[in-house]
Amino acid sequence: MLEFCLDQKVKLSVRFWPSFRSILDFFNFSESCNRYIKTQMGVKSERNGSVNATKKLELSDIEMNSNEKQLSEKEKYFQDEQSEDYDPWRAPELVDNSPAWSELNNVQRIQRVLFWIFRIAVVLGSLYLFICSLSLLSDSFRLLGGKAAGEALDSEGIVSNPIAGLMLGILVTVLVQSSSTSTSIVVTMVGAEILTVSNAIPIIMGANIGTSVTNTIVSLAQSPNRDEFRRAFGGATVHDMFNWLSVIVLLPIEIITHYLYWLSLALTSGIKGDSNAKQDLLKALTSPFTKLIIQLDKNVITNIAIGQKEYLNKSLIKSSCGSVVRIVPMNVSSLVNVTNETSGETTLEMVYESVNVSQAAKKHCRFLFANTGMSDPVIGIILLIASVVLLCVCLILLVKCLQSMMKGHVAKIIKKTINADFPGRWSVLTGYVFMLVGAGVTIIVQSSSVFTSTITPLVGIGVIELDRMYPLTLGSNIGTTTTGVLAALATKTGLHNAMQIAICHLFFNISGILVWYPIPFMRRIPIKLAKFMGNTTAKYRWFAVAYLVFMFFIIPGAILGLSLAGWYVLLAVGGPFLLLLIFIGIINVLQKRKPNLLPKGLQSWDWAPIWLRSLEPYDRIFSRICCYSKRSKPEVVACEF
Repeated sequence: MLEFCLDQKVKLSVRFWPSFRSILDFFNFSESCNRYIKTQMGVKSERNGSVNATKKLELSDIEMNSNEKQLSEKEKYFQDEQSEDYDPWRAPELVDNSPAWSELNNVQRIQRVLFWIFRIAVVLGSLYLFICSLSLLSDSFRLLGGKAAGEALDSEGIVSNPIAGLMLGILVTVLVQSSSTSTSIVVTMVGAEILTVSNAIPIIMGANIGTSVTNTIVSLAQSPNRDEFRRAFGGATVHDMFNWLSVIVLLPIEIITHYLYWLSLALTSGIKGDSNAKQDLLKALTSPFTKLIIQLDKNVITNIAIGQKEYLNKSLIKSSCGSVVRIVPMNVSSLVNVTNETSGETTLEMVYESVNVSQAAKKHCRFLFANTGMSDPVIGIILLIASVVLLCVCLILLVKCLQSMMKGHVAKIIKKTINADFPGRWSVLTGYVFMLVGAGVTIIVQSSSVFTSTITPLVGIGVIELDRMYPLTLGSNIGTTTTGVLAALATKTGLHNAMQIAICHLFFNISGILVWYPIPFMRRIPIKLAKFMGNTTAKYRWFAVAYLVFMFFIIPGAILGLSLAGWYVLLAVGGPFLLLLIFIGIINVLQKRKPNLLPKGLQSWDWAPIWLRSLEPYDRIFSRICCYSKRSKPEVVACEF
């Protein structure tokens, strides 16, 4: 294996190296393959002597020198990471090495001002296109899974089970990439009396969890830099941790007491609706661009969800955009009495005349994917790829420009403004003020996904600390509930029920905040869990993709399937697994805090198989897949990085 890898390194085509290197670096294959090759080199030297290995090293001396340099840099990184003074979660000091303003001449000052204007324009343009890419990403998921999500919501057997409803809310929100959309659909179904308020509450809770998938995906763009990826992924998953912890605590309480139902029922009496209520204020900003590419009829998903099966065969892509009135000339015939002037006789004759007639006609839509003849899934795949590419490009530009701008005095001002607490006794109110900021911005843009996805890269580069990201996220959770309220106000029938489920969404988030924020001990739990996720992804970067797949697809799908089989099946399979997780969690806490209280066998997990207590075996599997892949594509793959 070693000889093959070393031989293939010489055959590596240099022009393919940068792009392939960035892909492999994301999955953390670089250091893994180095460890694998060094291990194999040691084994081979012990068995066959060091002569052959020395010859191989001489043949690839230039490549090995560069690889050893990269490896030494990584070893130095891990040594720094293990030092007592090193804190990867602390916002880094962004040093400005450019000359001071007083040292510049007039030409250089003009150049600096113009360059700053250019960078600000790039940041604003990248931010605008980034928000548009999120909208296109949401549209692509609607094309791929919107109808399936609508059919699932129409299934009485699923929504009547609270656990199944919770998982359904997660999956539907992931499929449509918008909690605002899924919440609006649920509110509409409750208003149409297809769903009861009690059955809709778990779905709303699941929508809260599913909405955090977007900023988790966004954090992957910062994977090349280990510390930035650590902070960005931690900042993204702090939203997940809060939502999951809130559901774990509040869903059982709701099932037993129905407190959200009774509280919302008491608060929704005497509310009047407004059929003209606006539901999406962000469209005014993004629609001029996104409407040039794709336009969807979101009512199709809603109509499928409320049981109108004829919409299953209708495309989500708009075929007409309103109607126009056309003036058409038309020949009109009529019978009139005509008197002959000579004879004086009156006869009935047909008379033709041309008149202008108004006709209503459908206005054809003009956008990129209009009338292409392609099916919704095909267009969805194309749009998904294009939106992901646009999202990544915008994020890279945004991060690079912000990194170049957030230096020196600018960085100090921003850190003092965002990350600093209020002075003295007022410091306890800092987090609550930032909750109001997060709620206000989310109400303006009408999307928690857009807001949290925008500030996630800022956490990665160190402009916003994780402790400040947490209250901003909680405020965003409050702000996104206004979408459901507006959807309820626009409901023509069943206003009381629709408003009741919207209020349930609001008080579910408020209840979660009351549990997981005011008490410092409880506040640290989701933050510590998010830091654990960030530290894990910094060491094994492939873990981020595994987390996305398992947390938002496999686990909700498996629990949904078990819950559909019945309560007995869910309890028989899920009950022991849940008890095992609780037991492991308690033992882990005791191992760190009070190991003396545990028997010797439980004071560490060293007795357990390594594949049960470490990700190293799975990392080695990825490493071997990386190295063995050279056999199929030796011209574009190298065994060392």
